[in-house]
Amino acid sequence: MIRDARVLRAGFVPREVEHRDQEVNHLSTVLEPITNGEPAETAIVTGPSGVGKTCISQFVTERLREEVLDVEATYVNCWRNYTRFRTLYQILDGLGETIDIHRQSTPHDELVDRLQQYDGPRRVVILDEADQLEDASVIYDLHSLPQFAIICIANQEQELFSRVDDRLVSRLRSSEHVRMDSYHDEQLYDILQARAKWGLDQDVITNDQLYRIADAAAGDARLAIGILRSAASKADRENTGRITDDILLDAATDARAQIKQKSLDSLTPHQRIVYDIVREHGPLGPSDIHDRYTEEVDDPRTKRTVRTYLSKMAQYNLLKAEGTSRDREYSLVDSTTASATQ
Repeated sequence: MIRDARVLRAGFVPREVEHRDQEVNHLSTVLEPITNGEPAETAIVTGPSGVGKTCISQFVTERLREEVLDVEATYVNCWRNYTRFRTLYQILDGLGETIDIHRQSTPHDELVDRLQQYDGPRRVVILDEADQLEDASVIYDLHSLPQFAIICIANQEQELFSRVDDRLVSRLRSSEHVRMDSYHDEQLYDILQARAKWGLDQDVITNDQLYRIADAAAGDARLAIGILRSAASKADRENTGRITDDILLDAATDARAQIKQKSLDSLTPHQRIVYDIVREHGPLGPSDIHDRYTEEVDDPRTKRTVRTYLSKMAQYNLLKAEGTSRDREYSLVDSTTASATQ
């Protein structure tokens, strides 16, 4: 039933990208100078979860590497590598320059010095979830090095800008911005149809079922592909020969649960404490959340940072925010919400 499982995986980068020609062309133009050995502008790619920000960034850099011999790429997930040291370490690891770096004793400045001394092929550095960086000065570190082209991926520009100091804000505001909107149902259907064509045997799933997945995903390609993957996996295990409507209904619930768990597992220690406070005591306003949070940690972050945490968790459907900015309260998202694939 499953012809090519890679096509159904969340991180798969297709050979052709559906409905993102404008964004692909824009980002390609921004990075084009490095193909001639010249510095490129920093690119900021923003949009809601599931609109293809990571996919587009990796797609464009892969096409560059195919066209030009002396261009390389490094991908860093800043949600997982949220400290300045971890981010710098991941970049240097991509350069093969970490063999004698000690996580406990090597100073940050030495890592920056190594990046400054790098004289290999020009390199695109993708900083995914850049608004998760606890110390965004790493962006400044890279911004001053012409041998690196930077792609910063974030949900919202203002959250990224709130993490950096004044010396970098003006530079980022003048960077090239690639803004991406949620997919329409027809666009999601096209994406799913392409994945089903290359990943599954013929007649495993109907067009009507693909439309229902697109509708249930509400503009989120990550969720749509997750539902398709979960349904195909279950149908394959049960040897049903095709994806039934019952399997599809269960797959929607499973895909949401898997995405939620992955987001929970990605939370930093401080974010997890904030989440648990809302889970145990919500609905709560940001000030009450911060007060409880400061009682639980030895090195609390600022109110502004905690508000950013809350906003991020709302964007990833872990929390829901209700009310205006003045009386806003956060509570847990109801995990029993019915799917729309029936």
